[in-house]
Amino acid sequence: MCGIVGYIGRKEAAPVLLEGLKKLEYRGYDSAGIAVIANKKTTVIKTKGRIADLEKKFEGKIPKGNLGIGHTRWATHGAPSDANSHPHASNSGKIAVVHNGIIENYLDLKKMLIEKGYKFASETDTEVIAHLAEMYDDGDLVNTLIKVVKDLRGSFAIGLIHEDHPDEFVAVRKDSPLIVGVGEKENFIASDIPAILEYTRRIYLLNDLEIVHLTAEKVEILDLNKKKIEKNIFEVEWDVEAAEKNGYEHFMLKEIHEQPKAVQNTVTPRIVNNDIVFDKFSIDESSLKEISKIFVVACGTAYHAGMVGKYLIENFARIPVEVDIASEFRYRNPIVDKNTLVIIVSQSGETADTLAALRESKKKGAKILAIVNVVGSSIAREADDVIYTWAGPEIAVASTKAYTTQLATMYLLAIKFGLLTKNLPTSRARNLIKELREIPAKIDSLIGSLKEIETMARRHHCEKDIFYLGRGLDYMVALEGSLKLKEISYIHSEAYAAGELKHGTIALIEHGTVVFALATQDELFEKMLSNIKEVKARGATVIAIAKEGNEKIKEVADEVFYIPNITDALTSILTVIPLQMFAYYCAVDKGCDVDKPRNLAKSVTVE
Repeated sequence: MCGIVGYIGRKEAAPVLLEGLKKLEYRGYDSAGIAVIANKKTTVIKTKGRIADLEKKFEGKIPKGNLGIGHTRWATHGAPSDANSHPHASNSGKIAVVHNGIIENYLDLKKMLIEKGYKFASETDTEVIAHLAEMYDDGDLVNTLIKVVKDLRGSFAIGLIHEDHPDEFVAVRKDSPLIVGVGEKENFIASDIPAILEYTRRIYLLNDLEIVHLTAEKVEILDLNKKKIEKNIFEVEWDVEAAEKNGYEHFMLKEIHEQPKAVQNTVTPRIVNNDIVFDKFSIDESSLKEISKIFVVACGTAYHAGMVGKYLIENFARIPVEVDIASEFRYRNPIVDKNTLVIIVSQSGETADTLAALRESKKKGAKILAIVNVVGSSIAREADDVIYTWAGPEIAVASTKAYTTQLATMYLLAIKFGLLTKNLPTSRARNLIKELREIPAKIDSLIGSLKEIETMARRHHCEKDIFYLGRGLDYMVALEGSLKLKEISYIHSEAYAAGELKHGTIALIEHGTVVFALATQDELFEKMLSNIKEVKARGATVIAIAKEGNEKIKEVADEVFYIPNITDALTSILTVIPLQMFAYYCAVDKGCDVDKPRNLAKSVTVE
């Protein structure tokens, strides 16, 4: 959600800010703006709409200056509008700020500021920051920002510039991501690495309530007592091309095709001599014996991966597992203690609700294991153990390769726990590991045979409702397939456990209703067959997904798509591929913005 870029150096700031904001478009936004200081004068240009709309506002006159901040806004307080767009200026016009997050006490602050005579031009919570900065301005930017921060409750990443200080600017973060880029006689801030990767690979990762003071020559990181903080530079190993489309029409299509490599990068290095080995992993046979319960906590797609993880860990390791939606977890006062393992799953490692659940669990004494994609993210830094998914940068809002690498990690973790608890026989573990090694090649062959999915999508992209049914692991994948379709094509879809049909859902089935029937679980196939017949008897059009060689499915389904043969426990990572592609092609055929679906953001950094 929302994107921040800041620059100071030798270059003109505006083009750098604009290019950086374009690299952050995947985060989801409804307006954009920049503020640049030149000749001790602050120029703010902002607009509702896309960055292309912002560029039109320049009318060929891009503001000059070597210092500036930029922002893409995802509306929270106040509808998308020019006035509500960032940056926001103080009443004097000298100070401009950009802000990601939510200021929870902004109404109290706004009332106080109005009583002191400050005028508000927007409905946002962010504008209080600009006016507070003007109220506290004592000629020292760091002092001013510290005073502001001490008044704020909530989550924030803030960038602040002042026209009386054209050679410096300041920024701070709390519960919202912000990084610092270190260049040659130029320095940057940004919400995420792609925004500045064209200019530098050298990054500082800020922790909560760390203030950064930047000039063109120097980066200084301080705490709220102005004590200097020494940090190591983080070197980004992937390059700009990894975040580009490379000839694909959309990032989502590119990322679907990257799944064989992403899964291979996640799985292969962790398999050593028929065993699963994680780097710097503290959970061993002894410590696992102390674990009486596991919680898997996540949001959205990661939550669906967690559901698969529950199924696998309970089956292989025989440890009780609960899966919780992060936004609900801490508010129900969960029974968590020192004998609890909490597995936190997040693509970005910055998901606000998930991060809050992590912190609450740590307070209760739980051990935290993070499964994340972004090295150095907040969740990765605060967890006791981390397993990185190595999916590489994922730009499309709808997650594909991040999900399949999360599944691959769950496979590895469940096998590892099964071996440690001795509940998974060594012979079965070896067979599972052998099949795991083969999954990237099977995904590759599957992606190469998806032309018929494109044809199916062309037939069905105008449907008003599509249902997804499955049993066991297939039900969990059905949830993800349904979510993908909703996210990017805006077709109403729902996923149900097939056995629940007779408990109400079947009332929604009528002539012509499209139903995806996932039937890859051999042990449950006959029951699934009965469920398919039930919807067929009520006029449904059934698209089935089954394993190669399954001829019975053809007798009941209208259309069938086959996945390569694999043991039931490992089907999920293959079954989801055609569902991703079906959603993609439906969105393309409807003319939707595939990579940036309406109302959604890639990284949800507010509750």
